[in-house]
Amino acid sequence: MTRSVMRFVPYTIAQDMTAWPEYAARCVSGEDRECGAESDAKSDPADVEKWMTSHVRVTGHCRFRRIFADYAEFEPPEAPHRYR
Repeated sequence: MTRSVMRFVPYTIAQDMTAWPEYAARCVSGEDRECGAESDAKSDPADVEKWMTSHVRVTGHCRFRRIFADYAEFEPPEAPHRYR
């Protein structure tokens, strides 16, 4: 019988700071069905808020799903210091 030893490494999940997160919004107002209008993905949430404000002004729709996306990286633990 062959045996194997499994060693699990406690990785940390962290936001990739080299990539900008993205913000967006989709209008979910409507009685029979959602409006469905969507903003473009933006790197600044204030730009999405401006889009929502404009959409409210034009349509009167007041309910949105806000969307946030980023990139994540698995980071291995630091290697232990080895003494010679």
